[in-house]
Amino acid sequence: MASFLTYATLLALFSIFSFTIYTVSSQQLPHELPAMRTEKLSHLHFYFHDTLGGKNATAVQIAGPKNFRFGMTVMVDSPLTEGPERSSKLVGRAQGLYAVAAQQEVALLMVMNFAFMAGKFNGSSISVVGRNPILHAVREMPVLGGSGVFRYGRGYALARTVWDDAKTGSGIVEYNVSLLHF
Repeated sequence: MASFLTYATLLALFSIFSFTIYTVSSQQLPHELPAMRTEKLSHLHFYFHDTLGGKNATAVQIAGPKNFRFGMTVMVDSPLTEGPERSSKLVGRAQGLYAVAAQQEVALLMVMNFAFMAGKFNGSSISVVGRNPILHAVREMPVLGGSGVFRYGRGYALARTVWDDAKTGSGIVEYNVSLLHF
């Protein structure tokens, strides 16, 4: 009986000690982070080339009805370029999915990572998750995070359609992104 009480006491003390160390460590990190690095504001400009279907598709419908109706879901691995021409320099890839999430208009739910593969942002990415009413001239979507250079990133992306093919659903979209990061 005495050894059981000793064991239980030691286990309780170890648990309290472990919890205290975890609590102190996790509370210090957010306060130390700003002191360690300076927050920066970056502006990114690129073009998203979405080719839905066909021989060189960069987007494939994976669920739902066709013709951009409610429920249509598309998986994407599309090029990001410096200019609007498809032959323009490749700077990264848009990888993720979008789905028609509105019944009264064509508005997409975007869940997209923009992974950069060139220049000073090579190896970094940002995550855009939000509503994209594609028939509006300019759409604003939140940037909810990032990796690499964009660690702890937050900001917004403005999207403007440069070209679209209503028959196929393909298009070129200009992105202007403002991003705070460490």
